[in-house]
Amino acid sequence: MASSGGKKENDVKIGTTNEDFRKNWIEATLKKIPAGFSILDAGAGEKQFRKFCQHLRYFSQDFGKYDGKGDGSALQMGSWDQSDLDYVCDITSIPVKDGEFDSVMCTEVFEHIPDPVRALEELGRVIKPGGYLLLTAPFNSLTHFSPYHFASGFNRYFYEHHLGRLGFELLDCTANGNFFEFVAQEVRRVQFIANNYSVPLSRWLIKPITGVMLILLSYLSRHDRGSQELLCYGFQIFAKKNQ
Repeated sequence: MASSGGKKENDVKIGTTNEDFRKNWIEATLKKIPAGFSILDAGAGEKQFRKFCQHLRYFSQDFGKYDGKGDGSALQMGSWDQSDLDYVCDITSIPVKDGEFDSVMCTEVFEHIPDPVRALEELGRVIKPGGYLLLTAPFNSLTHFSPYHFASGFNRYFYEHHLGRLGFELLDCTANGNFFEFVAQEVRRVQFIANNYSVPLSRWLIKPITGVMLILLSYLSRHDRGSQELLCYGFQIFAKKNQ
């Protein structure tokens, strides 16, 4: 399907689908959790996915220290509302008994945790046998929410190793995007980053260069043969705790 100017639709969108793909996957995966189950949104932040949990008994947790400005460096949100959380605590020490929840959701949080393995162990602890874990995190990310940014991202092998060790069956491990889509995302950021960290670039200079790069990356992405094993936006995990 062609868009205006004769470009392919994918040429226009490549490098912009990271968040939408992840949100759609989260919404669809939450529907797989039986109605009436309890769910803990761990690292809930502003609770953006609560709207997808209407069939569940929703609880939220966060450490509650990020204010939108952080230390003032890198990428910040500007403002951040963490009011009305059910649990304000460290994600590695949630004040509930073992198996308190039927399921846990933790989205785009692990890169902000100093000890993600310990966090994963704690999430496993609070899930009932037979319960579910929904988890997403970037494969690679720019520094954001600093000083609360401790890892650029996680490969699928991190989840496979630790979830298996903790007694989970991996039901779904979906790669979000591929190498070419990730590069396209960063190409789109060049002008912003140059303007903030290097020599300011004119829109009229960068636009045609970016356009050519996106057309090339879109073509390569349409013919992709598994480049997500090298790099992608991130992995999306759905797992079930063994009985």
